[in-house]
Amino acid sequence: MSNGWVLPEDVLRDAPAYAPRPAELADLELLLTGAYAPLTGFMTRADLASLGRRGRLADGTPWPVPVTLQVPAALADGLVLDDPLRRALVLTDGEGAPVAAMDVTDVWQVREGTAGVGGAVRRLGDGGHGPFQRLRRSPDEVRGLLPPGRVLGVFADRPLHRPQLAQIAHAARTLGAHLLVLIPAGEEAIGGLPAEALVRSVFAARDRMPPATLVAVPLAKRRDEISDALLRARVAAAYGVTHLLSTEGMLSGAGLRVLVPRELAYDNRDGQWRWREDIPPRNRRLALSQEEIDDLLDRGFPLPEWHTPPAVAKELARARPPRRHRGLVIFLTGLSGSGKSTIARGLADVLREGGDRTITLLDGDVVRRELSAGLGFSKADRDLNVRRIGWVAAEIARHRGVGICCPIAPYAAARATAREMAQAAGAGFLLVHVATPLEVCEQRDRKGLYARARAGLITGMTGIDDPYEEPTDADLVVDTTDMTVEEAVQRVMEHLTETGWVEPRLQPA
Repeated sequence: MSNGWVLPEDVLRDAPAYAPRPAELADLELLLTGAYAPLTGFMTRADLASLGRRGRLADGTPWPVPVTLQVPAALADGLVLDDPLRRALVLTDGEGAPVAAMDVTDVWQVREGTAGVGGAVRRLGDGGHGPFQRLRRSPDEVRGLLPPGRVLGVFADRPLHRPQLAQIAHAARTLGAHLLVLIPAGEEAIGGLPAEALVRSVFAARDRMPPATLVAVPLAKRRDEISDALLRARVAAAYGVTHLLSTEGMLSGAGLRVLVPRELAYDNRDGQWRWREDIPPRNRRLALSQEEIDDLLDRGFPLPEWHTPPAVAKELARARPPRRHRGLVIFLTGLSGSGKSTIARGLADVLREGGDRTITLLDGDVVRRELSAGLGFSKADRDLNVRRIGWVAAEIARHRGVGICCPIAPYAAARATAREMAQAAGAGFLLVHVATPLEVCEQRDRKGLYARARAGLITGMTGIDDPYEEPTDADLVVDTTDMTVEEAVQRVMEHLTETGWVEPRLQPA
């Protein structure tokens, strides 16, 4: 693919625009910087077919994984491939700022309503977006900064604790290599941390490393570890890495020498990290697991200094404060009449009494009137309604408030999207299934909706002629058939207390 094409500004100004998804934006930035060389654009069908058959692009160049772009079919239908002036597509960031122009030379259907597009890309303007721009250097820039000789590459996709730092120092010393730390800092949360928090935590460990060059690389995770590993090796080689410190043995096929580190343990006798087998069992401490680290942070306990440098621990405590100080989305789902709105109001009242965080109630009926006016009750409109609720709640939680939502939310995929948005905001998410049976909800029928649906006066009624997909991933299930509102609220509060999201409180006498 060639990216030497140039189009007049008025053509680009009138060209259709599209904001790719975060993972596609990450691929776009790596295409524009040359980190994906020899790729100069998103793959065509010929590239994908050749890749599937023989692991090579259509021109015979070895390449590990698909790099694709999908757009709405209606947008693709408006492109005229045999006219260079009418096949241009402007790619923007999430806020609508132009990042690149794409010369679309291939279009195909992926599924109903979605098309794949292939073609070369070129940068528009400075192309920069996101934090830490000074670290987002191109491979050419980085190779110009590296000293001659061996280069040890490390992908810091999680914070660096003392055992990892000891492994890095040992490998760099053994090789006599310059250290290049590549931080996968895309738009999405990585390893439970926002990308910017990961970068700060790696910087906090810099004084514990050998002399190093740090680069932020917007790599998004693929669907499987093998694809991730192969693509990382390709990117590392583009940046000038000669040796890669990694536990992924399949990287050896990417033209790099891979170093697989041995397991270290902390020696209580002198406070050093050594190979595990060199320390008597009674004198060794094993590295903390990620689950143990997360548990300490969630409960507000300090990370032990023997395991984590204080500066790194400080950054992690800032990024992952105790649950009781963190934003939270409480998402109640259930049939109409199940009691979820009543529970949500009672829960909001109890949480406000504590006064620890701001509490915002996003009631389903109010949201329909104020946020989702004009939407109907088709599956697409219901999903959009839930997405809007989830986005607002995630923004509330991003700023360490509590957003309480109580839509019917009948579809599992929409609920999963709400959970993902909360987690991407660095917040917690509690899915409460108010599992009151349909027959009980019909008996209550305070709004008369079930009676009208049974009489055929309305259609699309969840539980009658529209499905409700019961959650299989609920964090808590309550049934208000034989439970008072106060008891249901108490159940939710007990769960929040047990899991550390709220502090235990003395009950008034």
